[in-house]
This record gives sequence, structure tokens and C-alpha cells, in this order.
Amino acid sequence: MTSMQLELESRLGSRILSCPVKGKWTGFQLVDEFGSGEPYAGLTYVAIDSEGQKYTDNLDSNGMGRINDHHAGPVALIFEQKYRGPEELYLTLQGRDHYPLEITELQVRAEQTRHLNNNATRTRENPAQASADDFFQVEVRHLVKHAAHLPPEVYRHYPLRGGPARLLGEHGKFGVALMPEKHTVLEVRPLRALRPLLSLTPEFCALNLYQLALMSTLSYCPFGQKPDQPPINTPISFTLQPSVGNWFADGLAKSEELWKLGPEQPEPCYYPLYEDVPYSKRLEIVPFDIELYAVNDPKLGEEQEHPAKVHFLDDRTLGKEATDTQAFITHHDEVILIAVRGTSEMLADGLRDADALQVPFEEGDGQVHRGFYGAAKKAAAFVTSYLDRFHTGQQLLICGHSLGGAVALLLSEMLRRRAGFDYRIQLYTYGAPRAADATFTKNAEPLAHHRMVNHNDPIPSVPGSWMNTRAGVYGTGAALTFVNVPVGLSVFVAGITNWTGENYAHHGTLRHFLPVEFGRQEKSSILWTPSCDTITQQAACQVALQHRHGLPDRPSLLAQLVHTGNHFMVPGYIPACWATLRRWQQAQAAGDTLVTKREYEWVANALARITQQLRSETRAMEQGAPNGRSHIPINDALTHEIDKLRTTHARLATLRTASVSERDVYGSVSERPEQLAQSLTRWQAHPQNRRMVQWAPTPTRDAEGDGLRNAHGYSIGKPYALDVDSMI
Repeated sequence: MTSMQLELESRLGSRILSCPVKGKWTGFQLVDEFGSGEPYAGLTYVAIDSEGQKYTDNLDSNGMGRINDHHAGPVALIFEQKYRGPEELYLTLQGRDHYPLEITELQVRAEQTRHLNNNATRTRENPAQASADDFFQVEVRHLVKHAAHLPPEVYRHYPLRGGPARLLGEHGKFGVALMPEKHTVLEVRPLRALRPLLSLTPEFCALNLYQLALMSTLSYCPFGQKPDQPPINTPISFTLQPSVGNWFADGLAKSEELWKLGPEQPEPCYYPLYEDVPYSKRLEIVPFDIELYAVNDPKLGEEQEHPAKVHFLDDRTLGKEATDTQAFITHHDEVILIAVRGTSEMLADGLRDADALQVPFEEGDGQVHRGFYGAAKKAAAFVTSYLDRFHTGQQLLICGHSLGGAVALLLSEMLRRRAGFDYRIQLYTYGAPRAADATFTKNAEPLAHHRMVNHNDPIPSVPGSWMNTRAGVYGTGAALTFVNVPVGLSVFVAGITNWTGENYAHHGTLRHFLPVEFGRQEKSSILWTPSCDTITQQAACQVALQHRHGLPDRPSLLAQLVHTGNHFMVPGYIPACWATLRRWQQAQAAGDTLVTKREYEWVANALARITQQLRSETRAMEQGAPNGRSHIPINDALTHEIDKLRTTHARLATLRTASVSERDVYGSVSERPEQLAQSLTRWQAHPQNRRMVQWAPTPTRDAEGDGLRNAHGYSIGKPYALDVDSMI
């Protein structure tokens, strides 16, 4: 033993070592954006001083705490107390098998506070500043240990200083570092989020029609996660705008009102109706934390799980196994939202060979489109994996546009028939082609499916057997052009009806958006349910009849069909759905019907003239045919069409007298009047949503080079090469 050691051990030694100085104090208070500390009263906190000594106590009734006689230097303040309350939502999130969340009592308290500013930006002044030596704006993520499940930071006028935390070293790794001999006030940002307002009842409502049109369009965007290729060793972010990940893991999680669905999307801005909810009730993107979750371990290589792998399907990287299927899925405590994208593939040589072969529907009865079914199987494997982990009884809201709508239909029926499960499913599709035969359609009747079709959209008319038919097959009278009827109701092809042995059928309740033009300056629109091919099939027929020498070859016809702005979401379906919502809102508020007297007379007169001409054509065929037999199939089709026109007229008459209820407009949301009023106030703060609507403008195709191009090369709202009948 050295002389130094001996002297140090002796109580009589002459050397005295200095000890860390104590006797310091630090005061603090947690407040909301209104300056009140009551929301945080009683919270248990832990303070760690510069020597690593811990001090544990509870905030008082004003959210204040004080550490006395601690070592010199800053103090780290952290709230580790886990939530132990009775609310089922938080207990479920904490205890679930997959991605259990580290929810603290502080988080739950912050979720019950509110923003001072309506746009959720940070305050510039707080009443509590008057009593503060230091004042900082913080978020829950700054005060807890595990923050991967919490939203990204927003801009702060009074950010924390980094110096005190650096002085603490390892002791300042978590929490907020406070300077001693000061009373520091921490304004905690409310943990609130926005989520699209949605009805949970299976009945049709204008709200879901509009909201799910926006979600269907969002499905064309990439997921936007960075980094996105395993192994991932660093925190992930979702800064790409617009992207699915940015919408749900970033923007809405921070209460930002998002509307952009394409990088160059022009105005007008179509904002969703949002509801302000506690953060834990948002549409969730699972967290990524390599320390908390074994499935996030980078050592797993290609098997490493991350949010893009959980929430986003894009199978185009699978080579020959690819079906060009893209979809996203997310959920909150009441809804699981699934959106399926239409095709976005650009083909240098135009359309691929069409393949409308039908195959047996393995999950039930009937025949289905082979290409759509292959895509639906890929989507089903992706979706069921998610449901097995996160479905706790929520409603399934499924939507899709174009081919995405056809795939969404087959996916929905596969889920409805899944053995051992009883999912509650709502399906909204937009401009979807036929996906299956009449047997499938009949057996899938219990599925709640609302099928939106723009009047000038030809895609819902395919696939049809007539498209493979050369002109010589058609007899005289197979194609009729009506005269003296309004534009848009001028064409009918008997070949579309079932007399040719057509084996594709539409499923769901049709919601047809019909423009009504009284003159150059007077326009209106009706959302209704016609039953006649004269109206529902006219767009595809009109393209076909433009060929003077009979029906065109199938590929060239399909190329023309997709070169119409009315099929696309941004210039076609979204404006139509927005106009429908606004018109129904106005009708409900004023006590009006959905169809005015003038609109009723306009359409009724057109239907009457068409019926008269169909009857004349039927008589002419009977008189001109030997023994009156050669045109029997065509005459039967025309007679059937006349019957359907009569049904269509009856449905129109119902709209003329029916009033619009709040439930027709908002569905189950009408049962929450306070929440609905708040959401409408937010939505109507945007001037375009206060505009009175009497008509919906007919979209025009963008000039070449304009439009919206997403990360996959697809210009939303512009023509693109599309294989309507196959996804190979």
C-alpha cells in the first residue's frame, strides 16, 4: 500500500478531497397551451442530477414540482410512469401482441388537452410565462424514454437549449435538462391528431363517397418512408410529400390539414373533413424501434420488419410474379381503412394483349376475371396478415379506383367469406370495370358495395364480349343513335346487353353522376341509380360508334377509352363527389329534394323520347325480318331496355319527392352532432367549401405535359396506357 493510500484511509490524514457541491434547487411546472397546470396534477416524475442521483415525487395540483438540495449543475426531468388507468383503448395498445406501445400517464394527460390555435401551431404567448425564469415549449417525446410511437416535432417559438443536456452527459440522455436555481415552465404540446371523418354504417352517405374518393386517390402515392431498404439501423422518417406515410405518420399525426394527392396537383384544394381526436385514436402507422421490437432488428436482413412492410403493398418488384398491385392499410380503434390502387404502369408500345379469361372463384361461387383475381389474392395475403395482428372488431372500409375498384371488390368478398371470421365491410369503388359473372354477383349480394360511376366514364362498361366482336357480327339495328335527346344520352349499343351471351356483370348499388345541361351557362347534376344501359353504358358505346366502319379492334378501342378525363380521380371523380356532398348538404339544410322540378322534367322528357325511339326500332325490325324471327335476340334486348327505362323513370320520380336527411349526408356521424359541427367548421373555414353548388363542372383533359405525376410515373388525371382486362 502506498503512502498516499495510507494517508487517505487515515481519519487524521492531512489531505482533504473535495466532494460534489449540494444544496442547489430547481423548480418546474408543466402547463398546457392555455397556461394551466391542472391537466398534469399528480404526475409522478423522476429528476436526475449531475451525479446521477434520482429524486422521485409528484407534481402538485398546479402541475409544479421542486427538487431541493441536489448536486450542482443541471437536472434532467423525465416522466416514466406507465398508464395504469381503466380506459380500454390504452390498455389494448399497451398489451397487444404486435407492437405494444409504451404509453405513459403523461401521454394520456396530454391527449386530453387542446390546442389554443385552431390550426394547431404553437402559441406565441402563454399566461404562465409571467411566473417563469425560463420558458420552453416541449412535446411529450422530450419527456419520456420511448418516443418511436409519438409524432414528429413541430416548429417551436421557444425551443429547448442543448447546453444543459450536454453538461449532464449520460444522465441527460433522456428527458429535459433544466438549469438550477430557476423556476422553469414547460408548455407541453397537446397530443392530438386529425383523422378523416367516416361513417360506420353500411348505408350509402355522401360523406363517405367524398372521403373515400380522396383515400382511393392517395393509394396512387408512394409510401414515402426513408430509409426503406433493410437493414435499417437508423430512425425512419416520412418527409416525402405527398405520400401515404407522410399523411398518416407525419402530417395528420401533427394535426396538419393535408389535401395534396399529387406533387403538382393544381387548385382547387379538395380537403377531407377531419375530426380532431386524441393521438391514440388516429389512423396508425406502427412504430419502428430496434431496441423495443425484435422484428425491427437489423440482423434479420431482408426479413426485418418496418412500417412500409406492414402498411404498404407494392408487388412490382417480384418479377414474373408481379401483378402491378399496390395498396395501403391503416387503422384506428373503430376503422380499418384499405385502399387499392388502379394500374399506373406505363407501356412504351401501348396496351398489352387483353385477357378477359374467367376462372373459378375459389372462396365461393361463380367465375371471376383471371387478372383481377390474381391481384386480389396478393392483396388478400397482405391484408389478412394485417388483420390477424390488429383487427379487434373494427369496421373494414375498403375503396379503390378503376382496376383498384375491381380488385377491391374481389378482395372484399374474399374477406367476407373468410372461414372463422365475421368482418363488417363497407366497399366504395370509383369507375371500376366488371370483375366477375352473374353467379358471383348474386352470391355476393350481402356485401355492402356502393359503386360510383361518372356519366362520361367508359371504363365501367368493360370488359364486355362486344369488344371482341368484329363489325360484321352485328346485324342491322344493333347500334342505335338517338335523335332529339340531350347530349350525353344519345348513344345505345344493344350489344352491351345480355343478348350476346355477356358473362360479366356488375356488383353493388350503382351511384351514377349525371350532368344536366339546360344551356351554355346553366348546368346541374344528379347523383342517382338508373337501371338502363342507355345511360350507364353510353360512354363506351359512344367511342365505339365513332368508327364509321364498325366496331374497332379491341386494343385500339381500349386505348381510346382511357383517354378521357372523366375516368380519373382528380379531374373527374373527386369534383363529382365534392359537388354531390355540397349539393346534399345544401338540400338538407334548406329542406329541398335531391332533384328539382326542372331537372326532373329535363331527364324525364329525355327518357320518354328514348323509349319512343326504341319502340319504333323494335317495330321496324319486326316488320323487316322474314317471319319476324331473325331479330328476335335484338328485339328482346330492346324490349328489356324499355322495361329498364321505366324503372329508371320511377327512381327519378322518387328523388323528386324524397327529402334529404342528415343521415343521408353524414351517415352515423350524424349521431355525434357536436363532433360533426366541429368538423364542418374546420372544413368550411376553407372558402371553396362554402361555395353554393348548383352544378358540377364537367372536367376537361389537361394539356399534354400537365397533370399530376407521382413517383411511379403515372400522371393522375391524365390519359395513360392501361390494360383494362388483365394484370399480368
